[in-house]
Amino acid sequence: MAEAPIQRIALVVQYLGTDFCGWQWQPRQRTVQGVMEAVIGEIVGQPVTVHAAGRTDSGVHAAAQVVHFDVASPIPAQRWMSVLNGRLPPDVVVRASVAVPPTWHARFSASWRRYRYTLYTDRCPNLFLRSSVWHYYHQTLDADVMAQALQPLLGHHHLAAFQRSGSSRPHAWVEIQEVYCCRRDTLVEIEVQASGFLYGMMRLLVGLLVQVGAGTYSPAAFTRIWVDQRRDLVKHSAPAQGLCLNSVGYPQSPFDPVLLSQSQPRFWFPPALDGSSNPWTPQSPLP
Repeated sequence: MAEAPIQRIALVVQYLGTDFCGWQWQPRQRTVQGVMEAVIGEIVGQPVTVHAAGRTDSGVHAAAQVVHFDVASPIPAQRWMSVLNGRLPPDVVVRASVAVPPTWHARFSASWRRYRYTLYTDRCPNLFLRSSVWHYYHQTLDADVMAQALQPLLGHHHLAAFQRSGSSRPHAWVEIQEVYCCRRDTLVEIEVQASGFLYGMMRLLVGLLVQVGAGTYSPAAFTRIWVDQRRDLVKHSAPAQGLCLNSVGYPQSPFDPVLLSQSQPRFWFPPALDGSSNPWTPQSPLP
C-alpha cells in the first residue's frame, strides 16, 4: 500500500495558560507545544513539530491561537479536530482543522495578532473571573484617559521600552494597527492589534497604562516614555492571567472569520435584582 502523502494541517487552538509554562517547548516543563507534539506524535507514530502564530508566555491564555504541522497520515484534514480533542488534556481544545498549502505558515503568513487584556476593578473578589483577569481595585482607573494614551501608538514605532530582556528579536520595530480600551461596569478591557509583538510587550504596556488610568502618568508622559525608549521607567509587568491571544489575521485566512473574531467571550453582567438598568454600559462601541 502506498504511503499517505504529506499534508500541512492548520488548527485553531484554545488553551488556558494557567498550568502551562507558555507555548514554546522547554525541557522538563509543561508547555502547549510540548503537549500537542506529544499527542500528535503518538497518533502518527513519529515526531512532529507544531508551529504557532505567536509564542505566548507562561500563564497567558489563547482564544484563537493558529498552528500548523506537516504529517503523512490517512486522517482527513477536517477530522484532526475531533481526533485531537479526544486525546488532548482538558485545558486545550481544537476548534477547527483544515488542510493548507505547503507554503502556508502559521507564523510567517500572518499579517496581525490581536491581544486582549482584562482588568476587574471591583473590590469584592469573584472566583469565576480570577483565572482570566487582573483583579485591580487599589485605585480608580479612568478608561477614557487610558484610551487616549493608546492612540499615539498607532503606526510603525520602535517600542524597546515594552520589551523584556532575553529576546532574540533583532529589532524592536512594531506596526500597531488598532488600539482599544473601554470600561464595562467593573471590567476594563484593553486590546492591541499589531503585525507582531515583542517579548513581554503587552504585559509591560498594560503595566504602564494602568498608571495612566490611576493618574500617576498623563497620556503625554506615557507617550514620552516609549518614544524616548525609557525602559527603566517601565517597572511593572501586568499579571499573565489577564492576557489572552484573541485572534490572528491572514490575507487569505483558511478559517471562517467568525471562528477567529468571536473566540474569546466577553464577561456579562445581568440586570440588578432591584430592576435597575443593566450595568453593561461600554464607554465606546465594540471594536
